[in-house]
Amino acid sequence: MPRRLYPLEAEAAVAALAVMAEEWQSEPAPVRSRPDLNAVLADARTLLDRYGPTARYWTNATAAASDPAPDFVAAGLQGTGSHGFLTSEYLNGLDLLDDLGLIAVNDDEVGVFWSFGAY
Repeated sequence: MPRRLYPLEAEAAVAALAVMAEEWQSEPAPVRSRPDLNAVLADARTLLDRYGPTARYWTNATAAASDPAPDFVAAGLQGTGSHGFLTSEYLNGLDLLDDLGLIAVNDDEVGVFWSFGAY
């Protein structure tokens, strides 16, 4: 698993979690163009604040392979390539095509957030 995960800076983790509010296949309003962008980012920040200021973050998004602070909001889900764990699989009636994951870790707990593009 470590070969498929990349470290993220805290604000990039917030942005990754925020874009998980988008639809994978036909997003009519990407997070970047929504009038409530700041509220979506604030909600994501609230969720991640649970892990505290020393939390560490990882993602399977390949954009983070060379940069721990990719602009997930600008890219949106459609612009986020990843090392898939179940990508292109057929599982219990679902075609899983894409995924974006975020893992938050502190000294006491681990949080796992994932978004799957499926038919």
